[in-house]
Amino acid sequence: MTLPEKLPASRLLIGIVAVLLAMTAVAIASTVVALDALGDTRARSVDQIEPAGRRAKDLNRALLNEETGLRGFVLTAEDDFLTPYTEGRAAEVEAAEGVRRLVGDVNGRVTRIEELARQWRSQYAEPTIIGIRLSGPTITPANDIDRGKVLFDQLRTEVAALDNDIAQLGRESRTELDHAAKVVLWLVIGMGVLLVTVIGGLSLLLHRLLVAPLSKLTEEVRQVASGDFQHEIDVTGPRETVMLGEDVNAMRRRIVQELATLDEAKTELQRSNAELEQFAYVASHDLQEPLRKVASFCQLLQRRYGGQLDERADQYIEFAVDGAKRMQGLINDLLAFSRVGRITREQMVIDLNEIVRQVVDSFSERIEETRATVVVAEDLPSVRGEPTLLSAVFQNLISNALKFKGPSDPVVDIEVERDGEMWKFSVRDNGIGIEPEYADRIFVIFQRLHPKDAYPGTGIGLAMCRKIVEYHGGTIWLKTDVDSGSRFEFTLPAVPEPVSQAEEVHV
Repeated sequence: MTLPEKLPASRLLIGIVAVLLAMTAVAIASTVVALDALGDTRARSVDQIEPAGRRAKDLNRALLNEETGLRGFVLTAEDDFLTPYTEGRAAEVEAAEGVRRLVGDVNGRVTRIEELARQWRSQYAEPTIIGIRLSGPTITPANDIDRGKVLFDQLRTEVAALDNDIAQLGRESRTELDHAAKVVLWLVIGMGVLLVTVIGGLSLLLHRLLVAPLSKLTEEVRQVASGDFQHEIDVTGPRETVMLGEDVNAMRRRIVQELATLDEAKTELQRSNAELEQFAYVASHDLQEPLRKVASFCQLLQRRYGGQLDERADQYIEFAVDGAKRMQGLINDLLAFSRVGRITREQMVIDLNEIVRQVVDSFSERIEETRATVVVAEDLPSVRGEPTLLSAVFQNLISNALKFKGPSDPVVDIEVERDGEMWKFSVRDNGIGIEPEYADRIFVIFQRLHPKDAYPGTGIGLAMCRKIVEYHGGTIWLKTDVDSGSRFEFTLPAVPEPVSQAEEVHV
């Protein structure tokens, strides 16, 4: 395991984010600097050099105006012709100052132009103006004219050189501008490529250090979740991932220990259940014969010596006969209870209409005796199961409804409705009812809510109903929110319609 893999994921993420932020900051700063340089170069070209070129032309125009005005005055001696001369001097000063302010002295040319202009005025223009004003228009000496021409030609040469220098500055500025633009372009491209490379590299690093370990941990956990609890989880990566893998490993080991304990408990429970079933079966069979003899001889004593002994003896014999009969019923019920789910027969699709009809017919005498009414839903479904066992469920529920009747004539309603993949059956009566706190107790074997002398029975009927219903994949319970009487509900798995029609068996 390398050092980065031992670091917490939070620190790895902070480091990656810090690198990205630093790269972004460098890229932004470099771009800003390059753009600022580009802006400065553009500003110098647009705001300084180009206006300086225009000022240089203004300077040349001002000097030409001065010469033109002087020439007109020489020819006419009229002061009006000196206006261009006078205005040219003011324009000259302003233009020279503008060039100096924008681009500086430009190799000292502005200063030399100003100096040559002063020499031309002091050595030629001003003496000429004074002479004409004193003597009127005269022919200017050739030496003076040549002197003035030489000075002004030098002035023209310097002005032309100034134009060339400013033009050179413009060309240099444009070159710098192009260079700055290329620098910005290549800088943006370079930063873009660098950022893409860095982001790609960091993404690969993030995948290797975070995503890959989590994916591996997910695969390992899924393998354990699929049932391979012996698989040891070995995960590398950030500290959180390693700790999570260790926690899952600890949970897996605990599950293995619990499963081992459950397997032992299951084996012991299966052995205990087998012993209990064997005991119930053997005990029931072994008790049948001696109990049959006791019951037979007690009944024989009752028939032969009834009335010949005193009243107490007859009562004792009555108790013995009744006890033997109760014991026989209890043993038979216990034997039937132990057989549910242990002695299995092939399950088939059966018509519950026929099953319930047979059960109701079997209670015809009891129904007539109690003036009871049994209402059965018109179309009960077909379900898959053992006819004898399902018949016992309806038999016990209807028997209890008739047994625990109230003051009015018993009414038993048998209804059914579809509930998803199950059929939900309801057996409701108007009897004495059952308190909600006994809703679970009544399904425990041998549990009775009334004295055995008050109502006949062994207290095993509802326990057998639960065992039969659960054996068929359903659930049975007591509905506790009824106004009066009792309402038992139970579910049985529904049979697909084509299978139901093809395999239906009428019992």
